[in-house]
Amino acid sequence: MKNHQYKAVILDLDGVITQTARLHALAWKQMFDDYLPEQQAPFSLKSDYYTYVDGKPRYDGVRSFLESRGIELPQGSPEELPEKKTICGLGNRKNEIFLEMLEKEGVETYPDTVEQICYWREQGVKIAVISSSRNCKAVLKAAGLTEVFDVKVDGVDSERLDLQGKPEPDIFWQAAHQLGVEPKQAIVVEDAIAGVEAGRAGGFKLVVGVVRDGNSEALRSHGADLVVRDLRDFRSISPDLLEKPRSALDNLDEIEQQLRQCHLALFTDYDGTLTPIVPRPEGALLSEEMRSLLQELATRGTVAVISGRDLADVQNLVKLENLYYAGSHGFDIAGAGGMQRQQEEAQACLPDLDAAEKELRDHLKEISGVRVERKHFAIAVHYREVAESDIPPVEDIVNEVLPQHPRLRKRGGKKIFELQPDIPWDKGRAVCWLLEQLNLNPSKVLPIYIGDDRTDEDAFQALNKLHGISIYVGAPDELTHADYCLQDPEEVKQFFQALLNRLD
Repeated sequence: MKNHQYKAVILDLDGVITQTARLHALAWKQMFDDYLPEQQAPFSLKSDYYTYVDGKPRYDGVRSFLESRGIELPQGSPEELPEKKTICGLGNRKNEIFLEMLEKEGVETYPDTVEQICYWREQGVKIAVISSSRNCKAVLKAAGLTEVFDVKVDGVDSERLDLQGKPEPDIFWQAAHQLGVEPKQAIVVEDAIAGVEAGRAGGFKLVVGVVRDGNSEALRSHGADLVVRDLRDFRSISPDLLEKPRSALDNLDEIEQQLRQCHLALFTDYDGTLTPIVPRPEGALLSEEMRSLLQELATRGTVAVISGRDLADVQNLVKLENLYYAGSHGFDIAGAGGMQRQQEEAQACLPDLDAAEKELRDHLKEISGVRVERKHFAIAVHYREVAESDIPPVEDIVNEVLPQHPRLRKRGGKKIFELQPDIPWDKGRAVCWLLEQLNLNPSKVLPIYIGDDRTDEDAFQALNKLHGISIYVGAPDELTHADYCLQDPEEVKQFFQALLNRLD
């Protein structure tokens, strides 16, 4: 049994523990809107706040936003009056507005975080709070949380110790040092892009992003290992996620041992697994060498391709008749011998998908680079070519459309948001259905699943329950439910060839 323990958790204050992030955002907006010339667009809470100021020390936030607007101001000094048109003056004015709002509205905490902190303390885990704000002590006192933390490192400490602000990891390192733990023994919990980047750069065991305002994809793309909406969800996460997968190529003997006396049932994703990820889906073409390997493997066992693409699309790309195919994440299945299955409950959701598709196209047409792709049982919103600052607004629009169609759910992937029928079906259930329909007895079959996306995690977990083998395609330091990893489609090809050699 591997050791999954971590010794400490370091949490950001605003937006993770206390609900002062809204007050900070409003204070930033009021200050900048009062300062900006009339010809400049107002400060945006959806894009400017997350991109330029959220999680950063106050003066760094001022400078970052003004640079984005092509405005240069002298630095000034921390003692600068709030009326002064300097970096420090504007920062001090923002703080003045925030304190006025704090006194008027008070401090609310996030119940999920407070409950989870109590749970961690009961488990003997050390807890630290960090904040770029100089007001951390006052906020904790107002929230009644002064005695909860073993360590506090805030903006006052950062100035005294000459710590660099986020996205540099200095403040997290200082908290870990004061807790008496190494970064690899601690978990960072953040809601801000700059904080996630700092946790990632600091080499911590795990960086957990907490979604409060719908910026989950931004947190993931900037380095969050896991993203949760409720911090209590952390308890239900498999401990396996706290360990990195091992190389499948380096452990072929171990895999071969399991293959002996077993029928091979190979399940594989398409994009990012059989082919490299490309800017546009139509460019992901299967190489003849990979096609030949799949053909050979299908003569020695059962081979199925499980993809988020439409069924006809993935069949046309692979062009092998002796394989089984599951399109739309398993909602649409076909294969050798005339197998055909469409999820009946999903068909009832087609009118919802039609309406949501129209709304998404209407609302997203002004955002450059975004593409809305309609599949039979899903709507994919691709943002690979969207500017970084426009990603949160894209997700906001998806989140606004979703509640109008309660029979749909939102799933995420690599540079994609996807709306699907909200029914208990996924790639993992599709794999189990295929095993059952093909009479592949789990005691006589070794199922192997290979995939690169978060949608493949459902299949990894399903195979773990079946005592199969799950292989993640991607960087070896990623967190996944998979047992093993392969770095890219080239290593997948090597693995297939090694499988054939061992089967022969």
